Amino acid sequence: MSNLRELYQEVIFDHNRRPRNRGRPDRVDRVSEGFNALCGDQITLYLAFGDDGCISHVGFEGQGCAISTASASLMTDALRGKTESEADELFQQFYGLVMGRDTADAQVLGKLQVLVGVQEFPARVKCATLAWHTMQAALRGESEVSEAVLNEQ
Repeated sequence: MSNLRELYQEVIFDHNRRPRNRGRPDRVDRVSEGFNALCGDQITLYLAFGDDGCISHVGFEGQGCAISTASASLMTDALRGKTESEADELFQQFYGLVMGRDTADAQVLGKLQVLVGVQEFPARVKCATLAWHTMQAALRGESEVSEAVLNEQ
C-alpha cells in the first residue's frame, strides 16, 4: 500500500510543479472565480465549448496549495471533451471520493483517484474541491462560487 501512496503523492507533486492547462485559453465562453477564504486558495476557471456541445478548451489561473493546484490541473485534463452533463457527473463522482462516500466509480474518475487521501484531512477537502465548485459555477453561468457552497463541506 505504501508504494501506491507514494505513486499518488508523486502524481500530485507533478501536477503541482507542472500544472496542465494553466493559463487563459485563446477561446473562452464561460469564466468563473473561486476563493477559499480559509487558506487563501484562489482560482479563475475558463471554459469553451465546441459546436458539438463538448468542452473544447479549459484553463485556469490562480494560486493555491499543492492540493488545490494539482486538483485543478487534473480536473482540467479530465474535462476536455466532456459534455456539461458528463462534467457534472464527474463532479459528483469526485466530490463523493474526497468526502469518503462509497459511491465513487473508479472507471469514471481515472487519475482523479490520486486525491482520495484528502478525505483523511477534512480541512484539505476545500482545497481539493475549490476548482470543482468553480467549474460547477461556470457551467451554471455564474461568475463566482458562493461562499455558502464552499462552506457546505
